[in-house]
Amino acid sequence: MVTEHVAGKNRGTVMLYALSTCGWCARTKDLLKELGVAFDFTFVDLLEGKEQDEAMDQVEKWNPKGSFPTLVIDNRKSIVGFQEREIREEFCA
Repeated sequence: MVTEHVAGKNRGTVMLYALSTCGWCARTKDLLKELGVAFDFTFVDLLEGKEQDEAMDQVEKWNPKGSFPTLVIDNRKSIVGFQEREIREEFCA
């Protein structure tokens, strides 16, 4: 699966599944950058075929509704949607 890395402070494995046209996804990316968190992301809608199927399998593992954004932290927790307070609590604690 094609992912991009955003440099920042290592706060564990942080993966953002997003759509390229989603305003809430863009706000989540911007918030993570503002907080200085290193993370990887993929635009699921820009993937094709098997890669897109694999990405959706991962999204649905953490978010059965398959909605975006889906943020997965250390393969232990997910935050679905733009949840600013919850994201700040996770990375500013």
